[in-house]
Formats: sequence, C-alpha cells, structure tokens
Amino acid sequence: MSMENGWNRKIVLEDGSVYYGRGFGGGGPRVCELVFNTSMVGYQEIVSDPSYTGQIVVMTYPLIGNYGTADDDFETKTPTIGGLVVREYNDNPSNFRYTKTLSEILEENHIPGIEGVDTRMLARSIRDHGSRKVLICDADLPELEAAALLQTTQLPRDQVARVSCKKRWYSRTSNHRCDVVAVDCGIKLNIIRSLNARGCNVTVVPYDTPAQVIEDMKPDGVFLSNGPGDPEDVQPVIELVRQLRGKYPICGICLGHQMIALAYGARTYKLKFGHRGGNHPVKNLKTGKIEITSQNHSYAVDADSLAPAGLEATHVNLLDGTVEGLACPRDRVFSVQYHPESAPGPQDSGYLFDQFTAMMKEGRTHA
Repeated sequence: MSMENGWNRKIVLEDGSVYYGRGFGGGGPRVCELVFNTSMVGYQEIVSDPSYTGQIVVMTYPLIGNYGTADDDFETKTPTIGGLVVREYNDNPSNFRYTKTLSEILEENHIPGIEGVDTRMLARSIRDHGSRKVLICDADLPELEAAALLQTTQLPRDQVARVSCKKRWYSRTSNHRCDVVAVDCGIKLNIIRSLNARGCNVTVVPYDTPAQVIEDMKPDGVFLSNGPGDPEDVQPVIELVRQLRGKYPICGICLGHQMIALAYGARTYKLKFGHRGGNHPVKNLKTGKIEITSQNHSYAVDADSLAPAGLEATHVNLLDGTVEGLACPRDRVFSVQYHPESAPGPQDSGYLFDQFTAMMKEGRTHA
C-alpha cells in the first residue's frame, strides 16, 4: 500500500481482511482482541479503563478527540488499552478543561491508534462474526509477516495480575461513616470516588490479598471491582469470596459480579461480541423500573445456573435477556454486570452505592 495517500498503518484480521488508515498515538505492531464500543462520549474514560487491557477498541461514533483529555477524568493513572480505531480523529480540541490531546495520551503510554477506517463496516464484522484477534501495525508490513504474527501470538490470560495494584493504598474522605476494602482487579477511579462521596473510606488491595489480611482490617464491607479478561482466570478472588461471604456485605461490579457467581457455583460464558457502550436498557426485577446503563464486558453469567447456586437474578438486560444483577440476601451479597459509577454517564444506577452503604450501616448496628 502506497504511503502517498496518507495510509501509514493498518489492522489485519484473522480472516485476512485488512483495513488501512492513518496512525496516531503510539506505535505497533500489537496483537489484541478486537471489540467495539457504541458510546458517543467518554473516549478518555474508555481509553483509561483497565477492563480494556489487551483489547483494541473500535469506536462506532465517527468523531473522536474533539474535546481532548482532562487530568480529572482518568479512570486509571496508566492506561493499558491495546489500541484505538476511529473513523475521524480530531487533534485540535475545543474544550476549556482539556490539558492534553488524546494522541498525546496514547503516545505517552505506547498505545497505537488508527483513523480513517470504515468503522461501520468493521463494527458489523465484529457483530456478525464475533470478537477475535487482530493485528495493528505499519502499513508496509508484509502480508506473510502479518499473518504469522497473528497466528503465533497467544492472547494473554493474566490481565488482572498486570493491572491490579502491587500494594494497598487508601482513599479517605472527611466525616467517614464506613470502611470499605476494595479488591483491585482493574478498578476504575470513579468507583472509589462514588464510595468516597457516600462517606466511605476505601482501602484498595491487590487482587491476590489473602482473606485473613482483609479480616484483620475489620472492614464494614468488601467491594469487588471491574477488570479485564475471563473471570475463571481470577481464582484468588473467587476463593476470597468463598471465604468472606456471610461475614461482611459484599458488592461486585462487572468482573466482580462474575466472580461472585463463580464463587457460589454458578457458571459464566463468553458473549459473541460483548456489551460495550452507554445505551443498554436494564430492568430492575425488584422495582420494575428500566435503567439505561453503561457496560463493558465480554462474559456473562448463565441464568440457569443461578438458582442451583443459591443466587437470585435482580436485573436483566432487555436487549438479549442476559443476567445484569444477582444477589444472595442471606449472605448480604449483591452485584451488577453494568457500571453504576459510569462517567460521563448515564447515572440511573447510582442508588446501588447507596444500597451498599445502607447494608454496611445496618451491619454496624447489629454488630
């Protein structure tokens, strides 16, 4: 492919299809899982969400980068997304809050981006054929070399170990009312902000922290975070739930939701192309209300496996019927598949943090 037309980067799929475009951000080559996201805003939060570790994300909204990035909006300090594919990239942001361009953030963190791609065609390919391996590289990389890279590169299964903190850290708030231990499997900072806003001091611990260490902290509740990859690969947290359930209120979001299900003996499975975006309608089975939710996950909990495991479904996705929430009231355990802390939105589900804090306060009363 000639460089004269501006194409200097390409993405190559396992079926041999190639999409050319212009590079921005960091360089390649890199092999990742290819997924798409339907959000219209929030690309900074997407790029900095640890749940996208090892994934190249196709943005279906056609214009990305137009409001830059702001220091206060990151979901993690060091983004680990695999790469970004957009239709049109804007490198001249119009936003009084912006401090860096999106390309500068990607370049600083060695994350490749590509623009000029037919993202509509690519998203339809993912929808029809499912998420799969993809290579992002320079446009002049020979076809045989690209195919060999795709074939020989194994997608990692240690994403949680890579993004979890290496030692505990604290996020405190004034006049706190509850102490929460948050197990970091790739936690988004807005989860911590949401807990702080409700009077919770948060101690963030690595994913492989032993149960006894958490018990020695005497928390009012335990929170299981979102994160990347297959929940079955995160055995330390699954075992942690088995040891702590019934002792403290436990709340999980996204990967945390799936690991709670596995800890009780329910099953999970991989979706064809996952849920990613801010427009998923979810029905609360307790109230009958419909919440518009933000989602980011490849795996789901098998609905038929809940009852034998002693769990009940609390929320359901109205698009495909997948389980979006579960609970074990006896053990004071509940979780949701979607993101109630989502920024920049929607914000229909913030009540779940209130539910968790109320559960912790009630536990203090009866202690």
